[in-house]
Amino acid sequence: MDAVCFDMDGVLVDSEDYWHPYEREELLSLVGLEDLDLDEITGMNYREIYEYLDGTYGIDIDRGAFLGWYEETATTVYGEDVRLLDGTDELLAELRDRGVTLALVSSSPHDWIDVVLDRFDLAFDAVVSADALDGPGKPEPAVYEHAADRIGVDPADAVAVEDSVHGIESASRAGMHVVGFRHGAADETDRSRADYVANSPTDLREHLLARADGESA
Repeated sequence: MDAVCFDMDGVLVDSEDYWHPYEREELLSLVGLEDLDLDEITGMNYREIYEYLDGTYGIDIDRGAFLGWYEETATTVYGEDVRLLDGTDELLAELRDRGVTLALVSSSPHDWIDVVLDRFDLAFDAVVSADALDGPGKPEPAVYEHAADRIGVDPADAVAVEDSVHGIESASRAGMHVVGFRHGAADETDRSRADYVANSPTDLREHLLARADGESA
């Protein structure tokens, strides 16, 4: 394992704990889809969420208002609500000590990512936002292919840590070993496409360090 590519939301910070209630309590009523399974959109870029929902269900809200809701809510989620998940700082430091290259690969825009990096003093060898790339984001593989190119590794020699169905599919299609991270016992997201499912921060740490030390296939 030469590199680890971390998703941000639900992997480095507990933002899904906030996004999901905001989406369930506010957004879904705005678009008239109160019964929508949030796994359908989790991990997607918010601009592509609009295109998906409008194309699939014909939602009754204009694009500007939809994107504005996400941008306004993101200010609260990333600037006030989120916290680092347990052990994040220590895990990143241990991987660096082993010479592992670290990348952050997110569907969020760079300005949202920058708030998290600044608040928690995080640094990566590369930060890749699907929002800044031409072409489709997760679940398409391009964002992870771009990340591998940025850090100069073969995708087969990289591990991706993802929590969402779309993120897992994206990294898997790019050819990476995918760890599906489960955040909390109530998390029932289907992670069957992942190569390994980590059920806690401790489980994630042990799996990544074992791979870094050549102890896990």
